[in-house]
Amino acid sequence: MKKILLSMICFGILAAGLAAQIPPNTPAPAFSLKDLGGKSIDLADLKGKIVVLNFWATWCAPCRAEIPDFVDFYNRNRTNNLEIVGVSVDDFTVQQLQPFVQKNKMTYPVALASPKIVRDYGPIDAIPTTFIIDKQGRVRHTQVGLMEKKDLAVWFQKLSGEK
Repeated sequence: MKKILLSMICFGILAAGLAAQIPPNTPAPAFSLKDLGGKSIDLADLKGKIVVLNFWATWCAPCRAEIPDFVDFYNRNRTNNLEIVGVSVDDFTVQQLQPFVQKNKMTYPVALASPKIVRDYGPIDAIPTTFIIDKQGRVRHTQVGLMEKKDLAVWFQKLSGEK
């Protein structure tokens, strides 16, 4: 039963709450997570950067499909004020998630979701769900479902020109 529910969430069959995301230009909820290496990831420390906050899971096919594009985009732009943070909603430990991250060469920070971040950015009724946060810490776009590289590039270009 749990797998059926998780699959429904992954593919966005649950329609309730999909539109109830954080409105554009709203300050992004503060978060503080530990990446898989134990390093702190705090939204406050990322001010001045464009932040791509991606909620995903290892069992979700669209999530797995967007990872290579995120890796490539991050590797090309991380020195240009871009930070991608992958927030895994898997029911895993760090040790269980680490092999997947290494196999997929995820060079951007990855953390396990906390109940607080899921609540603050929720409802997360479908994954992947990606929030684009501008340099001032405002949510500028919410993407429910696969984030295509071209859309990521458009948002990055648009927000890069802003102060």
